[in-house]
Amino acid sequence: MWERCHELVEAAGTKVIFDTPVTKMRHEDGRASSVVAEADGIAAEYPVDHIVSSMPFSLMLKAMDPPVPAEVEHAADELKFRDFLTVALVVPADKVPWDDNWIYIHSDVKTMRIQNFGSWSPYLVKEGRNVLGLEYTVLEGDDSWTAPDDELIERGKQELSQLGLVDAADVEAGYVVRTPKAYPVYDEDYKANVEVLRDWLTTHAANVHPVGRYGMHRYNNQDHSMYTAMLTVENILDPAVGHDIWSVNVEEEYHEEKAGDAASTAGAGTGRDAPILPKDA
Repeated sequence: MWERCHELVEAAGTKVIFDTPVTKMRHEDGRASSVVAEADGIAAEYPVDHIVSSMPFSLMLKAMDPPVPAEVEHAADELKFRDFLTVALVVPADKVPWDDNWIYIHSDVKTMRIQNFGSWSPYLVKEGRNVLGLEYTVLEGDDSWTAPDDELIERGKQELSQLGLVDAADVEAGYVVRTPKAYPVYDEDYKANVEVLRDWLTTHAANVHPVGRYGMHRYNNQDHSMYTAMLTVENILDPAVGHDIWSVNVEEEYHEEKAGDAASTAGAGTGRDAPILPKDA
């Protein structure tokens, strides 16, 4: 989908630049005026009318030039994330007899969930093969994050075998993907800290629009995250529309629930919020 989106955007005359982190967002008179981005040690400055940002909310505020005041920087520093690691194991398709997209694990292994990529789409896997993604919630820099790929792949193979799902000997290949800042942490102060950042943006950089899970420090799924960006574009094109993107996914029932399914609607009314954690958790 995103490859096709890239094609359409460039066909419309817009340049797309990859692997170029934004290092500064310059602002003056209540609006952002430009962004500075760097690639291969070379910085370039781009003037802006609006900025739609999916970079982590805290890092975005800390990229402001001139810098934000101390109390805003402190609020940004207090927003925490958990990191994510996937061990993707290639197995023969006939060794995966279930068609669930995910299996949640409640057992004495470190993986918390196993993703069945072949069930998402046959185009994600080679013919005759499947890929099982063993997922781990970690902290960037901890023993799992820094472990060699070969060690993590071997651990994943043994956990699959220990769970009785796939024999370790049937795993043909493995790959490791590390995703930093995958999960915004909801501690007892996160809402107040997010409000500090939002209030500062409203006054000092009103044309900067945070979107998505990273950008808003909100535990949204992919569909909700994309929706915040879509509504933001509508707001930019017609400010009178006035969509409140911060209300996305604050619904009474979560969208993935199946109507009429007693088991799936048992949690109705809980929404998508992650649990609030004590600060020392």
